[in-house]
Amino acid sequence: MVVRLQNGLMGKVYLVGAGPGDPGLITVKGKTLLENAEAVVYDALVSTAILAMVSPQAELIDAGKRRGRHTKLQSETTQLLAQLAEKHAVVVRLKGGDPFIFGRGGEEMEDLVKAGIEVEVVPGITAGIAAPAYAQIPLTHRAYSSSVTFVTGHESAGKYRPEVNWAAIAKGSETIVIYMGVYSLATILPQLMLAGLGEDTPIALIRWGTCPEQQELLGTFATILAQIEVENFQAPAIVVIGAVVNYPANLRQQLQPMLSNL
Repeated sequence: MVVRLQNGLMGKVYLVGAGPGDPGLITVKGKTLLENAEAVVYDALVSTAILAMVSPQAELIDAGKRRGRHTKLQSETTQLLAQLAEKHAVVVRLKGGDPFIFGRGGEEMEDLVKAGIEVEVVPGITAGIAAPAYAQIPLTHRAYSSSVTFVTGHESAGKYRPEVNWAAIAKGSETIVIYMGVYSLATILPQLMLAGLGEDTPIALIRWGTCPEQQELLGTFATILAQIEVENFQAPAIVVIGAVVNYPANLRQQLQPMLSNL
């Protein structure tokens, strides 16, 4: 039964990370909140298996954003959360991955706090870590990479600075993980090559990471754009750049002699 708040009291909004898609990867705390929430506002990348955890009595509201197709504006979503907190004790803002990793969680928390609403953040496993792991790509490895940078390939207008410094990233990190970068690769790769990365640099695209329909596209800077076109490879996908991309193939080469002797 939904409990209506009275006497001017406000409910609490939980910014919950749903994880990358596999329902087994949501945190225990996140799952418990979904089971007890009175209202859940969810994003487009939250899987149906995660949504199935929500209490049947809860209000379930789609606030998803897709490229070129937004269900609600960001300001409308924040206003909705404030309105829900006026009548519900437990409101969950359910976001794919982690709320604070390219998830606009910081913006929503700031607006809610300014409105006098209590907010708690429940972290989630971000796709930039989970998708490569499910593809057997270790983002760091003592033989391949001691540094990793997470960066967005889709920047908003009017942001705090004009653009990502791709040259600095190319020179400063052995592994680069790009969120929302599929549609921008044709612009990003030339900048990385100007900074010193060669055409033979390994690159992997991982679509629907951790889900049953996960797809992977492996190539190099010289081949990947043509591969994307041939395969009609679409977002959402994580992009991984660096020597670690070759790790699964190298591992299979090492395992092959052992397997042949069995």
